[in-house]
Amino acid sequence: MYRGHYKVRWLFFVTGLTIMGAGIAMMLRGSQFGLSSWDVFHYGLWKNLGLSIGMWSIIIGLIIIFITFLLNREWPKIGVYVNMLTLGIFIDVFNHILPEVHGTFMQLVVYIIGVTILTFGIALYITPQLGAGPRDSFMMLLVERTPMDLKTARTFMEVVVMVAGYLLGGPVSVGTIIVTFAMGPLIQLWLPHTRQLLNRYAAEVDI
Repeated sequence: MYRGHYKVRWLFFVTGLTIMGAGIAMMLRGSQFGLSSWDVFHYGLWKNLGLSIGMWSIIIGLIIIFITFLLNREWPKIGVYVNMLTLGIFIDVFNHILPEVHGTFMQLVVYIIGVTILTFGIALYITPQLGAGPRDSFMMLLVERTPMDLKTARTFMEVVVMVAGYLLGGPVSVGTIIVTFAMGPLIQLWLPHTRQLLNRYAAEVDI
């Protein structure tokens, strides 16, 4: 593999994480519509135990990495650890720098944009195969070990953590339900495009 190709893969990986952090922070601006399942869970933990939403993202990621290791008997790629640490940081950074949004309509607009770029960011960082995040690594393990396809595995995970987050007092509303069942299909919709982008830019730097 050409050195330039490897750099492009890491560029896609980090850019995807950055976009995800921005998407989550934007959804937090419209939390009255309900957060995504994992962020309902992180929000509930933050509400009950303190720290920050980004920090709980990191802590839960560590736990999932350990569970995945127990099931797979293989430590994940370095990209999984990079994902776990940087995504939590990006969530807190964007949550700090993005302005608050006022008015139900504007919050809804920002929320929808957040969902859209979040799923695009997930597809973008999965594409270079440098190590999906802890949650997505576990999702891919479910796909490999069970009859579930990607959409079903993602939806199953989203429902479980949504219920746990709700019990902790996280914001669950109609948006949460929609995102729970739309996340997997949206990621699957983005993947062909992100793969095409990667192949195009990798070919350009290899010339």
